Amino acid sequence: MTETDLALPKLGLGTYQMHGAACQAAVESALALGYRHIDTGQMYGNEAAVGAGIAASGLPRAEIFLTGKVCHALATPDEARVSLNASLERLQTDYLDLCLLHWPRAGLDIPGILEMLMRVQEAGKTRRIGVANFTLPLLQLAVTKVGAPLLCNQVEYHVLLDQTPLLSWLRAHDMMLVAHVPLARGRLVDHPALAAIAARHGATAAQVALKWLLDQDGVAAIPKAGRAASQRENLAALDLTLDEADLAMIAGLPKDVRVVDPPFAPEWHAVG
Repeated sequence: MTETDLALPKLGLGTYQMHGAACQAAVESALALGYRHIDTGQMYGNEAAVGAGIAASGLPRAEIFLTGKVCHALATPDEARVSLNASLERLQTDYLDLCLLHWPRAGLDIPGILEMLMRVQEAGKTRRIGVANFTLPLLQLAVTKVGAPLLCNQVEYHVLLDQTPLLSWLRAHDMMLVAHVPLARGRLVDHPALAAIAARHGATAAQVALKWLLDQDGVAAIPKAGRAASQRENLAALDLTLDEADLAMIAGLPKDVRVVDPPFAPEWHAVG
């Protein structure tokens, strides 16, 4: 990394399914509250709103860690490169801090697109590159065969889904895991076991779920939060302290609940 690179913040704002003025307002609110990581993607259809929110915040661009994603539906590296340039225009920025290859669908030219992203990185249009929703075999392809200098793998991760093999591999290769849907699309907001832990700390179940993630080495989280109150609640999770009894209770929860599994998803249980 160069001296101008920002470190990836542990807690960011996810913007999936946010659109228009509501998305812009959510980005403005999050940045005003102190968030410095904003996550978007071409698939979300909200890059213009995210860019408008960043512009309206008045913050220097260099103080914001902006993650974007190249859509998996693009057929060739050239199409991906052209689409990335269009994303930068919509986001009103000259560069991304992190650009991910979003979803490794079957038949996608993964090596070609990763090599394109490496060239884009060399050109300064993204400071770092990474992947999203990659399994271990696909990570091994990206890192050992293509030689892509990946910062992270963004995957589903929360208290009800075990990612130990993947996380161990990422740590061994100095890569981060960025947890999307860290609240399991709302399933953890009123989870009874998490609520019991939260009651002992004067917190909420969502804060317990987030802090469990944020306390782990090499793990960041990007919960979606459209309302300022939810954004504040998520930030306050950083101040929570979980004890050994809390961790034991969480360890005893089921760890096989996956909430993001579209038809084009890879075979999750593939091993390298």
